[in-house]
Amino acid sequence: MKVKERFLKALNGEVPDRLPVTTHHVQPYFLSKYMNGISYHDFFIKFGLDSIVWIVPHLPNKDKGDFYDPTQKELAFLESRRIINNDWQIEWKDLPDNNFLARRYNFITPKGTLSMVTKSDDKSSMVTEYLIKEKGDINLLGEYMTYPKCDVKEVNRVVEKYGNNALIRSHIPGFDVFGQPGCWQDASCLVGIEKLIIATFDDPEWVHSLLKILFERKKYYLKSMNGAKYDLLELGGGDASTTVISPKIFREFVAPYDSKLIALAHKSGQKVVYHTCGGMMPILEDIVAMNPDAMETFTPPDMGGDTDLKKAKKRIGDKVCMIGGFDQFHYFQGCTPEKTRSAVRKYFEEAGSNGGYILAPSDHFFDADLQLIEAFADEARKCIY
Repeated sequence: MKVKERFLKALNGEVPDRLPVTTHHVQPYFLSKYMNGISYHDFFIKFGLDSIVWIVPHLPNKDKGDFYDPTQKELAFLESRRIINNDWQIEWKDLPDNNFLARRYNFITPKGTLSMVTKSDDKSSMVTEYLIKEKGDINLLGEYMTYPKCDVKEVNRVVEKYGNNALIRSHIPGFDVFGQPGCWQDASCLVGIEKLIIATFDDPEWVHSLLKILFERKKYYLKSMNGAKYDLLELGGGDASTTVISPKIFREFVAPYDSKLIALAHKSGQKVVYHTCGGMMPILEDIVAMNPDAMETFTPPDMGGDTDLKKAKKRIGDKVCMIGGFDQFHYFQGCTPEKTRSAVRKYFEEAGSNGGYILAPSDHFFDADLQLIEAFADEARKCIY
């Protein structure tokens, strides 16, 4: 089978020719430090992994007076071109910091300015000052925040370029500068997870108001996707995991919004993977009930998650494709190739039966021994159905 055919078989819950094996993103830091700066696609080819190409092309709605932000000179990892208009302007300036690239962003509207600070290094970025400081700030989002459209033409150009040699993947848009696909996860990036959790008890209606505002932006994007030939869209986020929130909060504040986004994506002809990097076991069936096509990351306990892959497969493996589960912290560094190969076989035996499973690290990795990635990929290719 070709790469895309193999992926799609697994995503459809069917049995491919062998176990699909890939990674969730390839970090620029890793490619620069260990691979002499080769491209993402060349990384997959070098190790014989099943290739995923990530793209996030957006279009402004010119009918509403929207246009691309001219101050955005370069796109960060997985960043889209920002959309602004005369009532939603983005200004930024660098701040003094000895250890990070620190930057303040101001979102300027006719009725006030919202501000946030991010810090970045060569591995990651974080928010150190959240955008939403007062409850009334969300009214500026609701009135002035721009809504991106999907650049269907560009998506299909990339799809045609790679043909059956790669799975073309993207994510549902998060808030500009720093946001993530799921409604709850996006809200967490704007408010801060501790404050957001407390608000679910103190002022649940305010939380719902914020989630509805973010939902409408994502809904608009999904409705613009007709004809886009993506293979998979990501939704969700780690702040919706049971490592962070209770199943009760998930059912009341996460599922009602993200399940509607999944239905909209399906209506636009898109497949969805629900990403939960953290605890999953108490909400496995809750996620399945949202009707995604796939679930990830199935992080094991030794990496801070809670997944028992064999039990998860038994509970939901006949209902949804499972992606991830591999312990990259312990088997991409500091062990023998034989141990890595043994781990691959273990995961295949636990989750690979009857198809519907894609082997991948449970989320990102930054440092790795190249011979262990080779062992990971080679052993997975030998897992034949």
